[in-house]
Amino acid sequence: MKTSIIQIDIEIDRLTNSIENSISGDIFDTELILFEKSDKGYVKSNWQFNWKKELNDSSKKIYKLVIVNNPKIIQGLICISDNHDHIFMHLIENAKFNKGKNKLYNGVAGNLVAFACKESFLKGYDGIVSFIAKTKLIKHYEDTLGAKIFNENQMYIDTLESEKLVSRYFKK
Repeated sequence: MKTSIIQIDIEIDRLTNSIENSISGDIFDTELILFEKSDKGYVKSNWQFNWKKELNDSSKKIYKLVIVNNPKIIQGLICISDNHDHIFMHLIENAKFNKGKNKLYNGVAGNLVAFACKESFLKGYDGIVSFIAKTKLIKHYEDTLGAKIFNENQMYIDTLESEKLVSRYFKK
């Protein structure tokens, strides 16, 4: 079976303390929950990628970002795997209503990346997270996430930068 390499292609609009309503500025607490095929909050038209197809690979886990007490509306999705010394981000996406200049919430992508960093700490990998970036976004990830290049468009987030993201999004 041919496996295609997907490059991370998401704009980190702003690092917030959770997710923030782009009109009112109200902050909403979030949680990440394992995404499953039976997930009722998933509407395929809200996504560029077919996330249910990603569930066929047992080495990957997909998590949905939702507002606390509102788990049926998915704000963003992330697909990660445990590479036994770091967490690898395969895919990350904001819901369609959280993209572009008229997005509903800021901070979704940053929240998802911070979750991958948190998982890396929980696994004992010192917060190390890697991903393959679209070439045009390498500088953006360096500037917003503190990510570093280790080979062409392969990037990683180190311990220090992961600590910053985790402490920003996961205060408890």
